[in-house]
Amino acid sequence: MKSFDTRKSALALFSIALNIPLIANAQTTEVVKIGAAAPLTGGLAHIGRDVENGAKLAVNEANAKGLVINGKKITLQLEEEDDAADPKTATQIAQKLVDDKVVAVIGHVTSGTTIPASKIYMEAGVTQITPSSTNPLYTQQGFKTTYRLIATDAQQAPALASYAAKQMGAKTIAIVDDATAYGQGLADQFAKNAQALGITVISRDACTDKTVDFKGILTKIKNENPDIIMYGGEDAAGANLVRQATQLGLRAKILSGDGMCTEKLGELAGDASKNLTCSEASLPIEKMPGGAQFKAKYESTFKQPMQPYAPFAYDAVNVIIDAMRRSNSTDAAKILAGMPSTNYQGVIGQIAFDPKGDLKDTGISMYQYKNGKKSLLEVMKL
Repeated sequence: MKSFDTRKSALALFSIALNIPLIANAQTTEVVKIGAAAPLTGGLAHIGRDVENGAKLAVNEANAKGLVINGKKITLQLEEEDDAADPKTATQIAQKLVDDKVVAVIGHVTSGTTIPASKIYMEAGVTQITPSSTNPLYTQQGFKTTYRLIATDAQQAPALASYAAKQMGAKTIAIVDDATAYGQGLADQFAKNAQALGITVISRDACTDKTVDFKGILTKIKNENPDIIMYGGEDAAGANLVRQATQLGLRAKILSGDGMCTEKLGELAGDASKNLTCSEASLPIEKMPGGAQFKAKYESTFKQPMQPYAPFAYDAVNVIIDAMRRSNSTDAAKILAGMPSTNYQGVIGQIAFDPKGDLKDTGISMYQYKNGKKSLLEVMKL
């Protein structure tokens, strides 16, 4: 009987020994959280979901390939939060992400949420990369945590004004904006550049990003008879302006920036979308080095059309991973320290940042709509 107990003990010890490597491996696996903040509900949910999907695609690919940092196997976890495109909600979401110990944040999507949230990430020392916010103020605050993968309105507005003057022959313009940090900021920059080119701004009107009825503003503008209406805002409200301008018989063409320049706009504005000319604060997807391949992969994975910002969110995640590799750390402070020396080949092209955190090389793309679909007019390299 004693001999049997000895054999049992030996077998038990052998079994434990076999499992020691498994236990050690489990101990070296680390879950690293990356935050993603975007409007997942409301009128801009289609843009927010597009950003989340781009980030999710990068995270899933990294996990499938296997990521090892400083000898540890890393599993990335995307913590997705809905800021509803609301500045107050955005700051609450930012604090939650910081409290949840994310090492970096992809977001926010609108300038009106990105800018107020940036102070919280700055105070926590957490890298913030926006894939879509264009208001120059975001990276002019002196924060070391602010990064952007898209052109700014200080670049987009001059391109829009130049196109209005040279290609559209505009002499007079009426401007309408949605009173958000993005819409008003773009409109302000545009007005300054248009006037410098000799275009007369004959009126300025404001709405909100939830305005449905533009008929009062448009009736006034119809009497002013401008060559162009420039709209600063997003597609959810702006599509109403485009559609109602056509219904009221305005002769003016409509000009707008990247917030309007979405695939969804054609659906929202219908046949009236043919009266819109708009810009994207980037190269077109087909001219990005990895653009065509990314678009095919995105649409195959998610079974829906890609909106403008998915490739930027995808690259933002990979820029964070690149900083982890170069710093050999998943510590937020070391990731942040590695960000200024970024030199990464992404879907959108070569990614490197100036001292403020803005992208060094980009372009502006001009589009019109044909049969509800975006059609490229011109690419302006910056």
